[in-house]
Amino acid sequence: MADLSNFDHNAVGNPNNNIFGLPFSEEEARLIIFPVPWEVTVSYAAGTARAPDNVLKASLQVDLFDPEIKDAWKQGFYMLKPDVKILTKSDYLRKEAELYINYISQGDKVEDNKFMLKTLNDINTGSVFLNDWVYQKTSALLQKGKLVGLLGGDHSTPFGFYKAIAEKFGNFGILHIDAHSDLRKAYEGFNYSHASIMYNTMEEIPQVEKLVQVGIRDFCEEEVEYINNSKGRIVALFDKEIKERIYEGESWKNIVDEIVALLPDKIYISFDVDGLDPKLCPHTGTPVHGGFEVEQVLYLFKKIMASKKQIIGFDLLEVGVSNNEWDENVASRILYKLCNMMIASNPQ
Repeated sequence: MADLSNFDHNAVGNPNNNIFGLPFSEEEARLIIFPVPWEVTVSYAAGTARAPDNVLKASLQVDLFDPEIKDAWKQGFYMLKPDVKILTKSDYLRKEAELYINYISQGDKVEDNKFMLKTLNDINTGSVFLNDWVYQKTSALLQKGKLVGLLGGDHSTPFGFYKAIAEKFGNFGILHIDAHSDLRKAYEGFNYSHASIMYNTMEEIPQVEKLVQVGIRDFCEEEVEYINNSKGRIVALFDKEIKERIYEGESWKNIVDEIVALLPDKIYISFDVDGLDPKLCPHTGTPVHGGFEVEQVLYLFKKIMASKKQIIGFDLLEVGVSNNEWDENVASRILYKLCNMMIASNPQ
């Protein structure tokens, strides 16, 4: 364990240390934040591949005192360095994807263009590579007994982590906070699109016994049909319905109690920041009006902790890169709470 005798946790974050200014090494830390700098299939604004470095910088402004979960940081948080080769591969394939998306948006047929067929194949092959890379890396961390959280990158990035979690923990549920359902099949022809992450999860990872989606407000008819045909395996609480229930006098507490009751004992939290009101993370890839205040989500987290359910993993995704670090500032504070919760729900 790190020697904390000379570490002043009330002082400004030291940039020579790691995430949140903490003086832990990878070996010493109990919780590892795994960054995935990838955004190949984003369908609107790019930038999230470079979020991990920016969140790391912003995290130095986070106060370590959490009155609800005290001293969790003392067990050690450590963020790995984003892999430059993965970022380079993402940048290259992202340019290819932009050309491809522009081509199909004109109504042209992919099968009529050999170059576009090759481009599509390259992107899908790259996504399979990314999934396997994430699986191998996160599985190795879990086998070492580490708690793991993933920092994206777009929402396609945690698929391999879900597989590693399933192998380690067996059946579990996903709490999915997002503006989008992400239940499209091969969106835009990309088999592992960011807009298809939950569809692929439901189809390929049977250990996910429940998917509870909260705050959804941008979706297509195909996704609604998929939810309705899931025989209760997927439950969506749409943003419009939540807001209308509150407008008509129902409390957020009652709605949160309903959400918590839907979740099984083992929970993975997938947090796309576009689930928040876009004033909080305006540079996210696909912002949509509506959404939550951070305090609403933290209240939900508080009730999950009170329920004694086990949080077995998390991801924080689609954080945009802003000139004033506003998005990254908000994300770093959410990340800190997620880390504290993981420690508290997995006592040694």
